[in-house]
Amino acid sequence: MWTIIYIAPNRIIAEQISTLLKGEGLLVNLKSMGVPHLGDSGAVEISVPESEAEEAIEIINSSISF
Repeated sequence: MWTIIYIAPNRIIAEQISTLLKGEGLLVNLKSMGVPHLGDSGAVEISVPESEAEEAIEIINSSISF
C-alpha cells in the first residue's frame, strides 16, 4: 500500500524530492492534484510504500531547505 508522505506545491519541487528519495533507494510515486489545467504549477502528492514512509519523511526533513 502506498502512503502519501508529502504534498509538493508544484511538479518541479516534487521531482526534486522524488530524485532525492530514489537516490536513497526508495520507491516513489507522484500524482498531480487539483485542477488539470494548472499543469506543472499544481500541487503533487508524493507517496512511497507504507513500509518506507518513516524513512522517507526523515530524509525529507533532514534534506529539504525551501
